[in-house]
Amino acid sequence: MVVETTNRGERAYDIYSRLLRDRVIILGTPIDDQIANLISAQLIFLDYENPEQDIRLYIDSPGGSVYHGLFIYDTMQSLRCDVATYACGLTASMGAVLLAAGTHGKRFSLPNTRILIHQGSAGFRGNVPDIEIVARETLLLTNRLVEIMSLHTGQPFDVIKHDTERDKYMSADEAKEYGLVDHVLDSPRLQALRELRASQGLIGASE
Repeated sequence: MVVETTNRGERAYDIYSRLLRDRVIILGTPIDDQIANLISAQLIFLDYENPEQDIRLYIDSPGGSVYHGLFIYDTMQSLRCDVATYACGLTASMGAVLLAAGTHGKRFSLPNTRILIHQGSAGFRGNVPDIEIVARETLLLTNRLVEIMSLHTGQPFDVIKHDTERDKYMSADEAKEYGLVDHVLDSPRLQALRELRASQGLIGASE
């Protein structure tokens, strides 16, 4: 809870509502229908409120439903304002797709974030015809996600398809090289500390 004092008195907000006032959205859970509805509604509201000002979307998510993740993706692409994305903690699977889908030049990663890309999966149950239907749908979704990742990273379709056949973990710097993010944020405090330790000969100057 955050309490603000104004000339009209005190007003209490939950922290996420207070951040929303500053156009900051946090995706910090697995992606399902409820979180997709919430995130998409927040994006649409902020775009309607001011289409000229960026939205900042922080992503610390293991992924989740492809269908509902694509709802968030389509909402992001429909907005008039730019969406800056920030990878935090673990940004995986559908979360990594949303990270890459931020406005080009405004996709960031915190330095210790791990980013994971892989194919979507589905549990097969039922009789053979049902399994075949699910398999076709899974293949269709997989190819669509590869197309989206290729579009936003600049990597060839076949490269993305090959790399997502198994789990592919990346550091922030590797994600930048891959095209998932544009910038790796560094703390001036940590940079100063590294320079101090380098001057003391405790770490290499390039670390």
